Amino acid sequence: MAIEVRIPTILRNYTDGAKAVNAEGATLEELIANLESRHPGIKERLVDDGSLRRFVNVYLNDEDVRFLGGLGTPVSDGDTVTVLPAVAGG
Repeated sequence: MAIEVRIPTILRNYTDGAKAVNAEGATLEELIANLESRHPGIKERLVDDGSLRRFVNVYLNDEDVRFLGGLGTPVSDGDTVTVLPAVAGG
């Protein structure tokens, strides 16, 4: 069993239009590396200087990973990771 990663519309050009893809890894960082090996270019949209980009939100089973351990957050088979671009307005 793999980990489902839900991809926002803006990043689907990296996943050939797929709304969700499967990936593997023990931590979020490993999961993103696995995504990069299958979908080149996606990592640089998610990670900058060793941490999540400021305007990208990542959730593990509906929990914000910034409060769980960032890129070091453990992930397991059957988990769902959701990537959402931050929304700002005024």
